[in-house]
Amino acid sequence: MDAKLTLSLNSDIIERAKKYAKKKNISLSSLIESYLDKVSSKEREGPEISPLVKSLSGIISLPKNHDPKKDYGNFLAKKYKVR
Repeated sequence: MDAKLTLSLNSDIIERAKKYAKKKNISLSSLIESYLDKVSSKEREGPEISPLVKSLSGIISLPKNHDPKKDYGNFLAKKYKVR
């Protein structure tokens, strides 16, 4: 069942969204409904991982004793020449 919803948005954003919807040959209402459905339909356990990041996953392997904090500290010490 459809229901009306009134939103107050920045007019520049509305105009860009209208142009985008027209380009995609969909209504602005459908665009907003699709977005709201996507963000509200699933519970997220963490940040969404982009397809690019997913494709890079597993490219390198690190030793089991790898300490990223120590590596970053070493990087900063070298960068700022702290000894």
